[in-house]
Amino acid sequence: MKLSTRLKQIEQMVPTGYDHVWDCCCDHGLIGAALLSRQAADNVHFVDIVPDLMNTVEKNLQRFYPEDKWEVHCLDVAKLPLKQYEGKHLVIIAGVGGDLMCELVEGIYQNDQSADIDFLLCPVNNTYMLRQKLIEHQFGLKHEILIEDNRRFYEILHVSSHMDENSPINEVGCKIWHSDTNEQADIVTRYIDKTLSHYRRLQRGNADNIEAIIERYSAVTG
Repeated sequence: MKLSTRLKQIEQMVPTGYDHVWDCCCDHGLIGAALLSRQAADNVHFVDIVPDLMNTVEKNLQRFYPEDKWEVHCLDVAKLPLKQYEGKHLVIIAGVGGDLMCELVEGIYQNDQSADIDFLLCPVNNTYMLRQKLIEHQFGLKHEILIEDNRRFYEILHVSSHMDENSPINEVGCKIWHSDTNEQADIVTRYIDKTLSHYRRLQRGNADNIEAIIERYSAVTG
């Protein structure tokens, strides 16, 4: 199956050098399969909590990637068995909301706070909340990208559980607002307009702590 713009961008942001890459909430396993095709990691793990889905993924892997190193795990992503595997880990989580993604990252992090784990995260909403959670745990930013796919906007964050030589994470993003082309500049403009409109609607509904968020996003355009 052909990767969507979003999934292709996530896959392309996975550098080589990881011992284990975990394709979480993997649905049909498209990202992990693409990683196997280009031998991006020594081992690729496919994770989802839906048994029927994972059975299908495993059958496809047995058919198309019989010689590659992969494992299928039917479990809660928050309970990844990272301690059972030595080496450098990259955990990919996409296709879920920012609130659930916060819970999953929190669960993985709390299981082993001393571990050196990288995450590649692409929430479908509530990215501001996710960024706050990452800042709370002093995660470091490796890279971030803003894309548009099928008329929806997505922020993709490549972060580390340790600051080291990485950059601090900004609550509203930093690199995502930079554009090298007219097309990307248009995406940035429309995304900030949509985001501000969203939070202003929440503000009219008397939601708490919205004014500060609006000020931070407004500063991007200032």
